[in-house]
Amino acid sequence: MKAARPETLSFPALQFLDCVLQLEPRVAAFDCDGTLWSGDVGEGFFDWELRDGYLFGDGPSREILSRKWRDRYGAYKRGEVDETTMCGEMVTMHEGISAARMMEAATRFFDQFFVVQIFPEMQELVRRLEQTGCEIWAVSSSNEWVIRAGMKHFGIPEDHVLAAKVELDGDLASNRLIRVPSGAGKPQALREVVGREIDAALGNSRWDTEMLALAKHAFAVNPNPDLEAIARKRGWQIYFPEGTGSRV
Repeated sequence: MKAARPETLSFPALQFLDCVLQLEPRVAAFDCDGTLWSGDVGEGFFDWELRDGYLFGDGPSREILSRKWRDRYGAYKRGEVDETTMCGEMVTMHEGISAARMMEAATRFFDQFFVVQIFPEMQELVRRLEQTGCEIWAVSSSNEWVIRAGMKHFGIPEDHVLAAKVELDGDLASNRLIRVPSGAGKPQALREVVGREIDAALGNSRWDTEMLALAKHAFAVNPNPDLEAIARKRGWQIYFPEGTGSRV
């Protein structure tokens, strides 16, 4: 993992790192999109794979498939499809594609478009927590392949990723969901898999509220306005990474 050098981080960033580290957490849970990096990698990958053709091929069939899924996503944006259902379908849509091919595509996508969007201070925070022996978990409603691709840049092992995931039939993705950690699904996944008290949790949206509430110490990182309001009401620590345009 290539983390930012401490001397390149701003004073507020270093203060935030110290605020987390002085708690000496033994188990920490991180949301990913908007928390570890800017933007939604799941949405970005979804759009890219429909345009790129690497996973679904070229020709009329891909155009039909693309139109189908874009219409479905449009329905989600209009509130006609709930968050958990849409996040699950953005994984089950890969039924029949090999896990190796999915991982290759996800890595190519993340390295090309999202490495530059990683928040350096969050990368450094993960590095320092790992040095203290803290057990770190990445929790996301985005598909597991693209989150695993991102975790290579944070040194978080694959078996510590709790993201939207399907069962495999051999090496092929099925349409049977294992989990979709969104909203209440995040603490549920942590209870089922980790089974230990979460000392620190970091997230950026209302879909992280339940996970933050589960932890002994909650941090709203780059929070959306709705989570920021909740964090201020509950007295949670708020931090805006460099370049995100913090609000007062």
